Amino acid sequence: MKIRGRTTRSRCIGAATVALVTAFGATACGSDGGSGTGEGEVEVFTWWAQGSEKEGLDALVGVFEEQHSDLKFVNGAVAGGAGSDAKNVLASRLQTNDPPGTFQAHAGAELTDYIEQGDIEPLTDAYAEEGWDQLFPESLLEQIEQEGEYYSVPSNIHRANVVWANPAALEEAGVDPNAEYADLDAWIADLEKIEEAGITPLSIGMDWTQVHLLETVLLADLGVEAYNGLWDGTTDWAGAEVTGALEHYETLLGFTNSDRQSLDWPDATQQVIDGTAAFNVMGDWAEAAFASQDKVFGEDYTTFPVPGTDGVFDFLADSFTLPVGAPNPDASRAWLDTVASAEGQQAFNAAKGSIPANLEADTSEFGEYQQTAIESFAQDPIVSSLAHGSAASVSWLTDITSSISQFGSGGDVASLQEDLAATAEAQLAD
Repeated sequence: MKIRGRTTRSRCIGAATVALVTAFGATACGSDGGSGTGEGEVEVFTWWAQGSEKEGLDALVGVFEEQHSDLKFVNGAVAGGAGSDAKNVLASRLQTNDPPGTFQAHAGAELTDYIEQGDIEPLTDAYAEEGWDQLFPESLLEQIEQEGEYYSVPSNIHRANVVWANPAALEEAGVDPNAEYADLDAWIADLEKIEEAGITPLSIGMDWTQVHLLETVLLADLGVEAYNGLWDGTTDWAGAEVTGALEHYETLLGFTNSDRQSLDWPDATQQVIDGTAAFNVMGDWAEAAFASQDKVFGEDYTTFPVPGTDGVFDFLADSFTLPVGAPNPDASRAWLDTVASAEGQQAFNAAKGSIPANLEADTSEFGEYQQTAIESFAQDPIVSSLAHGSAASVSWLTDITSSISQFGSGGDVASLQEDLAATAEAQLAD
């Protein structure tokens, strides 16, 4: 798969997609090249309520308003913790038959619970009729397919296994800012030097960011095949390989800031931006945080794959669904149409730090970091993120997060591994 840099073009639903008139409601091409679905509004439910994530949403809304000028966008965003607060609110609304027009969810296993509960409609026919199955790369389609169906439209591709570094802080600590680390042990040796210099070696935030760190450590120590095996039962959570990874995780957590439970990811990332911390492990939505403060890639900050994961793309994708019982399905589908479009994805991803899922989006003006992500996704093995819904169901992730929270409050590796192994056994038995 290759992400192509091409000039985007306005898209109007025409003869090639006449079949969608029935599925999407009556449409008409406007002078701006977009399509409309009649009067109404669409509530878009996300956790993009602030910062660079809100900027990305605003950019996408701008394209939606151009393409569907007769529809009103209603912002249903709920802030907090990688979507944990939003998911709780959403669960309550779905249980009381009060769905929004569409809601954000990570593509992949996170959708399992919604599918089994009958909360979302399959979109497979729309993929074929709209040609989305041709616009999205095969490697992405393989990641988001659920038992032969597609249930959401991806707005982007994010990479999770990224270390963000402050070169000035590293130099102050006597560490080579251009150092390359073959594995976690080599990296830990430099974290010790940074700690001795009085700088926070590794910034981190609340529970979900700790799960994020854990998944990259598991990937680093287990490798692609064994990491993937954690989610299908072919890798034993009680095995020695996982023990070693959890011991590495414990060591890394010891190099983090003591106030981690009171911080979300922007606060932890800001410590690297300010130079009070040397490193942070975070997905590439952090790119937008650096860019928004006029930081220059390669000078003010650098990135590299989490040591031990070079040559692997730890994948997640934000996506949007069609809820069962959506108040205005035609308006919901209009939003999905914009999300899938080259124009929408170009605007959204340029602001958010991710890369487009749509192959026709123009990426020629994207920044240096994003170009590295484009290259890696095109050529490297792809694995699914735990912390961000691609690898495990919501219920499984919730149980893992609870175990990580208890461990961070003073647990031990043996108890943590017992909890994780018991959770995996229960989840895989369902």
